[in-house]
Amino acid sequence: MGKQWKKAGKIASSQAKGAQFTKIAKEIAVAARLGGPDPDSNSRLRMALDAAKRVSCPKDTVERAIKKGAGITDDTQIIEEVTYEGYGPHGIGVIVECQTDNRNRTASEIRFLFKKHGGNLGETNNVAWMFDRVSLLEAKKNPLPSDPEEDAIEVGANEVGVDDDQTVSFYGAIEDLDSIRKGLLQRGWEILTAELSYKAKETTKLSAEQMSEVVEFLEQIDEFEDTSRVHATVE
Repeated sequence: MGKQWKKAGKIASSQAKGAQFTKIAKEIAVAARLGGPDPDSNSRLRMALDAAKRVSCPKDTVERAIKKGAGITDDTQIIEEVTYEGYGPHGIGVIVECQTDNRNRTASEIRFLFKKHGGNLGETNNVAWMFDRVSLLEAKKNPLPSDPEEDAIEVGANEVGVDDDQTVSFYGAIEDLDSIRKGLLQRGWEILTAELSYKAKETTKLSAEQMSEVVEFLEQIDEFEDTSRVHATVE
């Protein structure tokens, strides 16, 4: 499939510009609420602003989202982060991270999408055991080193993978996120993503037909406006 579905639901993955900007704005607002409106002291906000710049998100959308998250507007709605777990088609384990101002709406839609594709939404920790909680850093470097594992070892990452678009994923312990980020920057890497994530311990073996059905399901989950990230036990 090329990109693994650990990347599905990232704020830059949506095909439609409008949906893309909406997801970016939510991430900016959440980041500003949790860590403050100054990107120099809020690495999550800095990552979100970089993502906004890469897709030419309108400046007023970005500024409004920062103010909303920092609580300096008249908008009293709070965007919360909620996580859903369940089994998708053919028994794949799925974790869906959402950002929403209406938990009931989001839960109802996620439940509908699972049921529509023959899956079922579960309770907390229903499938979490199928994943490791990890630090994930996605980065690029030009030219790409012939062996990115050397840099991974140097910065304290314990696993590395290279995608079709030459983006390199570095995985590490959750407490090492910032030290890995700083180490990669010192070695000339451009950081695209630096966050806590979920990595499947094992992937579910599927036929081509089954994979097609799974991809359709994951794409619909990903396209839902409240979805920020999707993790599944498939590649």
